[in-house]
Amino acid sequence: MAKLQAHHIRVSTFVHATEDPEKVLEAMGTFFPEDVPSDDIEFEILETEGYFGNPIKVINAEVSRSKSVRKMLEHIKGLLSEEDKRYLLENLEEKVDDMGTFFIRFSKQKAYLGEAEVSEGEDVIQVKIKVKAFPMRKESVVKAIREWLSE
Repeated sequence: MAKLQAHHIRVSTFVHATEDPEKVLEAMGTFFPEDVPSDDIEFEILETEGYFGNPIKVINAEVSRSKSVRKMLEHIKGLLSEEDKRYLLENLEEKVDDMGTFFIRFSKQKAYLGEAEVSEGEDVIQVKIKVKAFPMRKESVVKAIREWLSE
């Protein structure tokens, strides 16, 4: 059984002025299993402005404790449909950067309904997985993710 290992996982999204921050947090919660202690989740909320001066909040939630990272990896994998896994596998080269981070974008609307659907739209929740691989090269990370998603 191929186990993916990661240094940390960051879940982030934007809260636009027209959105209810509580609902956005609820949508983000879809990606956190219930057995990850809230103490293991580090929150950061940044306030900024959109192109037209509208207020925007950026919410980041990061987990770096290894036990919770493992739980999150299994949880996120379990949320992926076969179609989404296939899409990620087909586009894996573009989803991994040179620093070994795997980027997955999910529909924020679907996440609010408790579902996970990979999306390339604008209104998304981004999951960034900083993968552990040896040697730390993009090729090693892509290979590890490919094995993990294919099992």
